[in-house]
Amino acid sequence: MSKGYWVSVYRTIADPEKLAAYNKLARPAVAAAGGRLLARDGRVVAYDAGIAERTILIEFDSFEQAVAARASAAYQEALAALADGVERDFRIIEGLD
Repeated sequence: MSKGYWVSVYRTIADPEKLAAYNKLARPAVAAAGGRLLARDGRVVAYDAGIAERTILIEFDSFEQAVAARASAAYQEALAALADGVERDFRIIEGLD
């Protein structure tokens, strides 16, 4: 079974308070869904059309688990708190193994 990954790259943070409210709710929601934080707020080097901004990488045991975590009620509550506080590119990708 292939692992699943959340990859989130923030283009802009318009409202830090909304982001803080999101983080407070998202961390336990992700952990409860089996997500493991692999990288956050570290150094970023971007190439081509990439953006060298805040980047988050979270690993799940499976792609399906990653998709289900995004759809969970707890994470939806976090997204509601975030609302329009940021602009980001959020992807769920399947690992190779």
